Amino acid sequence: MFNSFGNILRLTSFGESHGKGIGGVIDGFPAGITIDEEFIQNELDRRKPGQSRLTTARKESDKVEFLSGIFEGKTTGCPIGFIVWNTNQHSNDYNNLKEVFRPSHADFTYHNKYGVRDHRGGGRSSARETVSRVVAGSLAKLALKQLGIEITAYTSQVGPIKLDKSYSEYDFSEIEKNDVRCPDPQKAEEMDALIYKIKGEGNTIGGTVSCVVKGTPIGLGEPVFGKLHAALGNAMLSINAVKGFEYGQGFRNLEQTGKEQNDIFFENQGKIDFKSNNSGGIQGGISNGQDIYFRVAFKPVATILMEQETVTVEGKDTVLKARGRHDSCVLPRAVPIVEAMTALTILDFYLINKTTYL
Repeated sequence: MFNSFGNILRLTSFGESHGKGIGGVIDGFPAGITIDEEFIQNELDRRKPGQSRLTTARKESDKVEFLSGIFEGKTTGCPIGFIVWNTNQHSNDYNNLKEVFRPSHADFTYHNKYGVRDHRGGGRSSARETVSRVVAGSLAKLALKQLGIEITAYTSQVGPIKLDKSYSEYDFSEIEKNDVRCPDPQKAEEMDALIYKIKGEGNTIGGTVSCVVKGTPIGLGEPVFGKLHAALGNAMLSINAVKGFEYGQGFRNLEQTGKEQNDIFFENQGKIDFKSNNSGGIQGGISNGQDIYFRVAFKPVATILMEQETVTVEGKDTVLKARGRHDSCVLPRAVPIVEAMTALTILDFYLINKTTYL
């Protein structure tokens, strides 16, 4: 039940970090969508480990194998099954974790909830589970492209280094030109240097990913418990290491008054338009046709390659120094995951809107 995401468009994922593979079943996907396998693989390549000096050294090809729901290059409307096989597990790197709890990790809660846990890389709690989200999200992107909806995410902050201008002032073509996936080349260099320094210390650092959705039609979102921003928040907060979500102005400019914050309507060549977009493209929980924009806060990765005090499963004090291959900053690889979860949410709510209203 809780390994599934979505309403009409529904992804059910399965698999663990050091199991045989990661996969999923996508139900409710529209028929007739042309499948661009090169695009899907490129999305997986943006997420996969080992892509730069800033990421974990784990080497995975992350080649997706579709099992059902696609015929002659198009979706059939039937459930789409897929699998990505794990090929580069170093499970022995985690043997020292079998009898201890890693600080700020899921070890303690999983052990107490289920009475058993997979200590090899975190098992189901590992961010490797997001492979299934990126596969499903890339399919959703292909469908949304036909509707003229475009989703772009980027790294907007690493530690104290952050972008200080509106998203509209950046050239999004710069995002994939650097390892950090930041649209500001100068800030990208600073972020890169900071992450590399932190990695050399065996430590980790967090930051934010920003996302912009262009071309969303008016009317996506349902009162009162199906608000679009609440669904996006749910999607983002389900991603590993996410600690916060804000859309529109969010927590910024809270010192301003309603008069300063309100998005004023005006007539523009016979159509109703807005003078600003402080609402972030969503009003009353429903999309208003403007760009949707939001930010997602990621904590520093919990696994650090430094000695930390902890306890054993019996509750005895001990000292742990983790081994293995880990990200020092999750942000560059999180960018395609944020886009994927956004695409799944937007397409799901588009389908809800189509079935609810004529």
